[in-house]
Amino acid sequence: MNRPACATPGRQLVAGSGIGIRTQAGQLFSASKVHSQGIDNPAQDDLPTPPPVVTFPPSSTPPPSYSEAMGGGDDVVSSSEEFTMGCWDDKTVRRVFVRKVYLILMLQLLVTFSIVMVFTYCNTVQMFVKSSLAMYWSSYAVFLTTYLILCCCTTLRRKFPYNIILLILYTLALSYLAGVIASFYTTQSVVLCLGLTALVCFAVTLFCFQTKYDFTSCHGLLYSLLMVVFLTGLVACFTIPFGYLPWLQTIYGGLGALVFTLFLVFDTQLLLGNRRYSLSPEEHVFAALSLYLDIIYIFTFFLNIFGTRN
Repeated sequence: MNRPACATPGRQLVAGSGIGIRTQAGQLFSASKVHSQGIDNPAQDDLPTPPPVVTFPPSSTPPPSYSEAMGGGDDVVSSSEEFTMGCWDDKTVRRVFVRKVYLILMLQLLVTFSIVMVFTYCNTVQMFVKSSLAMYWSSYAVFLTTYLILCCCTTLRRKFPYNIILLILYTLALSYLAGVIASFYTTQSVVLCLGLTALVCFAVTLFCFQTKYDFTSCHGLLYSLLMVVFLTGLVACFTIPFGYLPWLQTIYGGLGALVFTLFLVFDTQLLLGNRRYSLSPEEHVFAALSLYLDIIYIFTFFLNIFGTRN
């Protein structure tokens, strides 16, 4: 019996001063899922211009699901290139898939953490990145290009070694952008936000292993909340000529951190499976990309809330 395909609306860029893009099923993503930074006192150093909104329509012709390829097409119905409906019968395949995704994610976060620490602790590097707009925009161009390729080109995303090369370029570019954002804040603020982000990720992972509630069926609500964050960011941008409003930045950062924590739960459940929708075992690059962007979003929103400009 045929089941309806899952609608997978795209995620959009959250306005403000920061970076981040967020991907979702069916080649939908925001510039989503670059994360925003708060808008600080215009008298101080300005953060780089955030990326534009990027939205993509859902895939209209999904390929056969993993279970169909293994002869189990009656039990599992594919809803998009990245998603299958139902749970995986082979638990070994799922464990290998989850292990591979988290290994890639840990390597990405290690690279980002190292670059952020260098940009935060080294004053010479701080002065260079703050004054080098060409480097920032070059990194942003690499970041956006590799992001679009990985999300739109299913063949390249699944084909070794092209997927790994693109993912490395993407991670380096986004890590540089995150380092530039962090260089505008004090060392104590950056370390605090890194610690808070790590705690949130650990708590979300434990929650996803324990909870019986299925967040994969709540994508409509999540995207509605994302639009609220986006509109709040636009309002924050328009208030720049009238002066800095700390309370508005706090609201913006709090909403953003909450919404992308929910997105982290959503993507983690897609990865772990045993829910209404789950990622195909071939999409380890897409899964790592989604989780990585969620974490970067959360980190930058925490900087917006708790960060102190240097």
